[in-house]
Amino acid sequence: MSSEKVVIITGAGRGIGAATAKLFASNGFSVCINYKSNSQSANEVAEAITAQGGRCITVQADVSCEDEVIRLFSTVDEKLGRLSVLVNNAGILKKQSRLVDMTADRINAILVNNVTSSFLCCKEAVKRMSISQGGKGGVIVNVSSGASRSGSPNEYIDYAASKGAIDTLTKGLSIEVAAEGIRVNCVRPGLIHTDMHADGGEPERIARLKTIIPLQRGGQPEEVAEAIYWLASDKSSFSTGNYLDLAGGL
Repeated sequence: MSSEKVVIITGAGRGIGAATAKLFASNGFSVCINYKSNSQSANEVAEAITAQGGRCITVQADVSCEDEVIRLFSTVDEKLGRLSVLVNNAGILKKQSRLVDMTADRINAILVNNVTSSFLCCKEAVKRMSISQGGKGGVIVNVSSGASRSGSPNEYIDYAASKGAIDTLTKGLSIEVAAEGIRVNCVRPGLIHTDMHADGGEPERIARLKTIIPLQRGGQPEEVAEAIYWLASDKSSFSTGNYLDLAGGL
């Protein structure tokens, strides 16, 4: 790990992203809190970090748009320094629906926000981390979902498919950039207590489904953050192209 210890976390204004930002900051990282529209929540995360003596910036950017991704990374170059870690966490979920009721607009929105965004951010990270381009290596951690394994029938097949794409990106890119000193891994959370369930139209979804989880409870964002941090740390230095499932045994 570079001694500069700079991390970009996309979608870091709430949930897993916010918990991850706080954890990295508490371990000495300079943190870029990326958000798309909710400046209030992003600023609250930043305030919590600075109150504990951490260093961070907030950067508004829609990471599904290439120009905005370039601006995001350039801002980090200027204000924080050399990038060490990228956490691709940004993503969206639409209301529960069967496939036959999904529109092309909905499907395309899911794919652009959940897949294109990660590809674009990985591209800019690789440019900065690659040894052949003057970088010092680095780590990319992609946030997928247990939905990539289950398929989320009758609820979110489109979301599940987008996360399946993240799994494939992780494997392919990990091989492509291994010789450049870059490790690429993935976490696959399932049934975590975040606001995303409300986005899907069922805020109490975990309460309905927790009995099917072997551990009999939903997970906390901080538990996922710990896994992300481990994958970004030197303690996982021989891990690349791997998936860490965090779904309570599902």
